[in-house]
Amino acid sequence: MDARSTAPESGQLSHAEIRTILIGVMLAMFLSALEQTIVASALPTIGLAFGDMENVPWIVTSYLLTGTAVTPLVGKLADIHGPRPILLGSISLFIGGSVLCALAPSMIWLVLGRAVQGFGGGGLIALAQTIIGLIVAPKERGRYQAFFAVVFITSSVAGPVLGGFFAEHLHWSLIFWINVPLGLAAAYMSDSVLHRLPAHHHPHQLDIIGTLLLCAAAMALMLALSWGGQVYAWNSAMVLGLLAGSLLLWCLLGLRLATAREPLIPLSILFNRVVGPGVLAAAMAIGSMIGLSVELPFYFEGVLGFTASQSGGALIPLLAGVVVGATGTGRMMGLMHHYKRVPLAGVSSAVVALALLALFPRDMSFAGLAVLMAVTGAGLGTVLPVVTVSVQNAVPLPQIGTATGVQNFFRSLGGVVLAAAFGAIVLGASGMTGHQLLEGFRLGTVDAGALTQSFRFVFAAAALALAIGLVGLIFMEERPLRSHSGPAPID
Repeated sequence: MDARSTAPESGQLSHAEIRTILIGVMLAMFLSALEQTIVASALPTIGLAFGDMENVPWIVTSYLLTGTAVTPLVGKLADIHGPRPILLGSISLFIGGSVLCALAPSMIWLVLGRAVQGFGGGGLIALAQTIIGLIVAPKERGRYQAFFAVVFITSSVAGPVLGGFFAEHLHWSLIFWINVPLGLAAAYMSDSVLHRLPAHHHPHQLDIIGTLLLCAAAMALMLALSWGGQVYAWNSAMVLGLLAGSLLLWCLLGLRLATAREPLIPLSILFNRVVGPGVLAAAMAIGSMIGLSVELPFYFEGVLGFTASQSGGALIPLLAGVVVGATGTGRMMGLMHHYKRVPLAGVSSAVVALALLALFPRDMSFAGLAVLMAVTGAGLGTVLPVVTVSVQNAVPLPQIGTATGVQNFFRSLGGVVLAAAFGAIVLGASGMTGHQLLEGFRLGTVDAGALTQSFRFVFAAAALALAIGLVGLIFMEERPLRSHSGPAPID
């Protein structure tokens, strides 16, 4: 008997079948999440190996550019052809890009390989969430979405450790070779278990012009934010030109979405009373988490005088808080009628915690810092499952992939924007360039007073970003969660 015949005609799967599918897609998601963290600690070693430190940032930027830009396209393709072939294609691209990176004879080859990796890895997270959205009723979906937070935190912890170990004790290419067996395992498991997924193919058309405009607009913006203050001055012709070009492309994209017969992102999704505010809240939450994760080690070591190991330990309450917040909220969603109250309380608490850090950045005990980090992380964690489930609950079944892709695209974009903003605040307020800051840490000559003032503004900016996300949550319409996996009513 074909495996696909085991799924009930109604499309409802048993908990055991859902768990089997979940394991397969979580492994695929882990591939993408791990690749965003495992490379960072090996960048100096890779630069020295090729004798090219100048282009080392492109190893990260190329993956980020393609991975972010492809996300809405992958969601649309999943709505047209079903998620299974798109997921397998994404994993294949990811494995192929990994092999290109591992065999790279030059920095340019490595950067191109990372771009191919991004095309494959960028859609894995959105596809995993789409698959769960198709097989699990919204009322039960929160407890499954909470597992995704565990994947992100595991990759956040394991990635830098593995990357540093491979680079220091073995060879940097193993960072990419490890993706081959993991990718093949993810492809095998996904191919076998997704046969049980009820078919959801819909006769959409792909908006090629809209896709190109979106990719170009996002890439121009991310290049400007990545280069500004690092490679070029913020007021340089290159950065200003990229920002102006991005603005023009976003305007053209808006015109395309308003006039195309079937746009890449239907306006009914963008202006949905759940999707629009929810995407804003998620972008601010994930952006704040990424931005803080990048900058906090400088705060721990430069302001509070922690060692590198103490700095790593001080990050644990933040990351653990995200897991606890996401897991607890996901489990409570199906039991609560007013499920939005949990992230409203969580984000409000996080804003207060960050405001306290902004007021007292230096007069903080380790225990007090741990509590504030945990409160901030838990508050951030409450947003993700609620927004994802609410967005998928609010759109018709043929648009779940598109809506999930849009949410993940703006979450990634929020991470890029806020990480760049926090970095610019640290450098601008301290009066140092990125090179001077890193050299100061290496020599132990960092001006703690100037850095303290910088982080006052960083924590204040993070509190402001979460306050904006809180406004999004307030305006996000709270609709009853469906107890079946059928289509949502159309606005």
